[in-house]
Amino acid sequence: MTNPFLKVRGYVAEVADELKRCNWPTTMELRDSTVVVVVATALMGAAVAIVDFVGTWCVRHLTRL
Repeated sequence: MTNPFLKVRGYVAEVADELKRCNWPTTMELRDSTVVVVVATALMGAAVAIVDFVGTWCVRHLTRL
């Protein structure tokens, strides 16, 4: 029977080796990507809020009839 701790050790070593080969973003790229995500989230939130307000207004006026 094989030792399970050796399998875990091998797995961790392979993960560490793979992470060394990854292309990590620079600080500038990471900051720019973060800004894009925050702006896109804010725009989508505003769009959903506008649709919600318009829909609520329409339903209120249609149910008054």
